[in-house]
Amino acid sequence: MNYKYSTQLRSIISLGSIITALVIWEIIASKGILVKNFPGSFETIKSLIWWISDPFFDNGPNDLGIGTNLLISLRRVLIGYSLAILFAVPLGVLMGMSKMAESSINPFVQLLKPVSPLAWLPVGLFVFRNSEITGIFVIFITSIWPTLINTSFGVSTINPDYLNVSRSLGTSKIKTITKVILPAIMPNILAGMRISMGTAWLVIVAAEMLLGTGIGYFIWNEWNNLSLTNIFVAIIIIGSAGIILDQIFSILQNKFDYSS
Repeated sequence: MNYKYSTQLRSIISLGSIITALVIWEIIASKGILVKNFPGSFETIKSLIWWISDPFFDNGPNDLGIGTNLLISLRRVLIGYSLAILFAVPLGVLMGMSKMAESSINPFVQLLKPVSPLAWLPVGLFVFRNSEITGIFVIFITSIWPTLINTSFGVSTINPDYLNVSRSLGTSKIKTITKVILPAIMPNILAGMRISMGTAWLVIVAAEMLLGTGIGYFIWNEWNNLSLTNIFVAIIIIGSAGIILDQIFSILQNKFDYSS
């Protein structure tokens, strides 16, 4: 099948599935199949249009536009995520190149990797006494692991011929890392970064429910206001932002896909 028509067909199928889901959602809500007063898709879309018509208003800390809250969350994610990548890539390269370093660091990776992000919240609040820094810390400590593990794996599985040629030419270790190892493992790094970004975006929404600002706090605030419709609006915004972030990394991965 022609690629152009294949892409168009996928788009039509995706659009059709979304419309079908919205219709089913509206029927379930209008008939009270789940619970009474459950917001329908039409009501949610109407509310979504209202929120995005003026997304950046600021009437105080408990009355911010959904766009303002989204930008607050994105700022925290960007800072915490960037710090995680700055630590994860060099540390992953070190673990991949040195068995001793891997044996020393890997136990901590395996110990801390499964810890829930919410478990780090009280630790961050106690240490930093600042909700903004705590949010960034939680993003950092939970998003570092996928990139670290993928980078280490990429280095450990690199073609030995690359390193042998580099060694025979008398290339320094720094040049070997920057000119040979990093370009060779870029697909692994980007795959880890993509997973880390998904983790960071997932974590910040949960963490912000206790931090006082951001899209996560918006959900918590609307729950206190008993507005399930606005909660669904936030879910749509969060999902849409997550799709955009994931697609950015998908494009980057395709650019560094050496298999094609």
